[in-house]
Amino acid sequence: MTLEEFGSAVGDSLYRQIGRANGHVQNYRSLPVDVLEADSSYLVVFDAPDTEPDDVQVRYHDGNVRVRIDRFREFREGYRMRFPGRGMTLDGEAELPSDAVVEPDAGTATLSENGTIRIEIPKGAPRVESGETDESGSVDGPNAPEAAESSGSAGDGVAVDD
Repeated sequence: MTLEEFGSAVGDSLYRQIGRANGHVQNYRSLPVDVLEADSSYLVVFDAPDTEPDDVQVRYHDGNVRVRIDRFREFREGYRMRFPGRGMTLDGEAELPSDAVVEPDAGTATLSENGTIRIEIPKGAPRVESGETDESGSVDGPNAPEAAESSGSAGDGVAVDD
């Protein structure tokens, strides 16, 4: 082995190790997220580059929207991996405001072509404490309808924007 070949082998090895370390950091760092509020819903937007719809899981539980992405590296004919720097398992979580009342089963999740996951969760009717009167004058009691439960999944899948 020549000195040049040795230097190249050491450089390749270091480059791969740095890439793997970077990928591991991504696996443990939460995805960037924005939480927006409108009169009728909340919109939670996660960055999810190079993600396919089948890679995404979206869940809503106790005021938190959770996203898990299990990506796969595509084999590229004629290329070899020099720097495996992208994390393959990514997670993100966003907490809705503590007073948020939502209808999570009516939520939708959409994966855009530019690599964002947009999760829209409609707001529910405000809860009325037992014995209190709401704005319409009705009283919460044994015959009142149950308040919307705020746990479940936001959407059954992820749609792709056209």
